[in-house]
Amino acid sequence: MSTADTNVESKSSRERILEVAVAMARKVGLEGLSIGALAKEVGMSKAGLFAHFGSKEELQLATFDAALARFTKRVLAPAEQTERGLPRLLQVIMDWISLTECARDQGGCFFYAVSAEFDGRPGAVRDRLVLASKQWLEWIQRQIVLAKERGHLLPDVDEIQLAFEIHAFEQQANWASQLLKQDDAFERARISVRERLRALATDKGKAILDAAVR
Repeated sequence: MSTADTNVESKSSRERILEVAVAMARKVGLEGLSIGALAKEVGMSKAGLFAHFGSKEELQLATFDAALARFTKRVLAPAEQTERGLPRLLQVIMDWISLTECARDQGGCFFYAVSAEFDGRPGAVRDRLVLASKQWLEWIQRQIVLAKERGHLLPDVDEIQLAFEIHAFEQQANWASQLLKQDDAFERARISVRERLRALATDKGKAILDAAVR
C-alpha cells in the first residue's frame, strides 16, 4: 500500500471515529466520552484509537470540531446562494431547527449538551465552545442588520435582542423535546421564529416570509 493510500485510509478511519464520537457525545457528553468506550463502539483497540488522538482532551476537541463542521455543512453552506438578509436568515434558522429535530432520538443538540457540561469549567473545550457560540450569534446579528439595510425588517429592530430570542426558541425546543418529550416542540419553535420575524418585518419582509411557507 502506498503512503497516499495509507493517508486516505487513516483520514477515513478518523472521520468514522469522529462521526461515532459526535453521536455518543450527544448522549453522554464530551466528558463522558472515553477512549475505551469509543474504541469499543467503533471496533478498534485503545492503541489504535490513540494513534488518532493522543489524549482525552484532543479527542474532545476533535469531536467538537467535527460537530461544528457538520453544522456548517448542513446549515450554513446550503444558504450561501440565498439572498442575504431575511431570506438567508430564515433558511438557516429553519435548517438549524430541523437539524436538531433530526437528532431528537440521539440526545438532541450536541452544542446544548456540551454547553451544559462546560459552561462553568475552564479549559480548551470551553474556550472553543465560547468562540463558536459568539461567532454563531454574531452571524445571526449580521443577517438581521443586512435585513434592515435591505428593507426586510424595520429599521429600529435591535439585532442583539432579536438574535437572543431566535436562539432561545431553538434551545427551548431542544429542552422541551429532550426533557419533556414534547412532540411538537420543534414546530412550535418554527412558528415562534416566523411570528417574531413577521412582527418586526416590513411589507417587503412579510412577502418574503409568506413566500417561504408556500
